[in-house]
Amino acid sequence: MAARTNLDMDVLRTFVLGFELGSFARAADRLGRSQSAISAQLHKLEEQIGTPLVQKSGRGLALTTAGESLLSYAKRLLELNDEAVETIRGADLEGWVRLGLPQDFADTFLPQVLGRFARAHPKVRVEVQVDGSARLIEKTLKGDLDVALAWGNNPGTPHAEWVANLSISWVGRPDSGNIRGLGAEPLPLVAFEPPCSFRAAGIAALDEASIPWRLAFTSPSLSGLWAAAEAGFGITVRTTIAMPRTLTVLDPLATGLPVLPPVPLSLHRTETAPRPVVRRLTEIVLETVLDEINAG
Repeated sequence: MAARTNLDMDVLRTFVLGFELGSFARAADRLGRSQSAISAQLHKLEEQIGTPLVQKSGRGLALTTAGESLLSYAKRLLELNDEAVETIRGADLEGWVRLGLPQDFADTFLPQVLGRFARAHPKVRVEVQVDGSARLIEKTLKGDLDVALAWGNNPGTPHAEWVANLSISWVGRPDSGNIRGLGAEPLPLVAFEPPCSFRAAGIAALDEASIPWRLAFTSPSLSGLWAAAEAGFGITVRTTIAMPRTLTVLDPLATGLPVLPPVPLSLHRTETAPRPVVRRLTEIVLETVLDEINAG
C-alpha cells in the first residue's frame, strides 16, 4: 500500500494567505518571514501535490486548475483545524462577554462570528449590542461593553487600537451618475445623524471641492440610510459592506464628485488585560473582519 501524503498545515496556511492578500510578498510581511522562505514553502507544497499550483500572470502569479482546487480544500482544512484547536483549548471557558458592533458588521459578519465562537465555547454567553460608533465607544468606556469595533480614529480613547483603513465611496442609485448635472442645485446627501466619520469625510471633501450640498435625509439606522438612497432622496458615503444590490458605487471621474479618504476602523476594550473569554472573542472578531476585508 502506497504511503499517504500528509499536507503541512503551516504551508497550507501560507498558500491561502498569499492569495487572500494578493501576493506572497504580502504574506511574507504578515507572517514575519523572508520571501525566500515563503517560496520554499510553496515549492514544498507543489512537490507534495505533484503538480504546479501557480503560474506567472503578467507581473504576478495566478492559480493553475490544480491550485484552484487545492485552495478550496485548504480553506476547509484550515477552518476545521482551527475549530478543533479552539474547541479543545476553550472547552473550560465559561462566563459571558459583551460585544459592540456597528450596523455594517452586524448585518454581515455577526452570524459567522457567533457561530464559530459558540461551537468552540458552548458554555459562554454572548451579549451583542449594535449601535453607532460614538455610543459604542461611550458604552465601552463606562464598562457596559467588554469590547467594541468602531469607525474613526478616536484619539485619546484608552485601551483602543487601530485595526484597518477601509475605502469609502459615494453610493447611490445607478441613475445617480448624472447627479452633478443638476446645475446650481446643491448636492442632496443622505447621512447618519452626527457624529459620523462617513458624514464628516463626505462633507469635508465636498467643501474642499467647493461643491454645494444639502442634507436631504438623516437617519440613526443603516437600514434607513439605505432605504433613503434607494428611494432616490440623494447619495450617501459608506463602505461597500452590506450595500444593497440596487445601489452602486459612483465613480468620481465620471460624476465629478471628489475622491474620498479611507476611514479607519478601531477596536476598543474596557480594560488593558481582558478576561480570557473576552480575549478569545476579540481574536475571532478581528480574524473574521480582516479576512473579509482582505478577500474584498
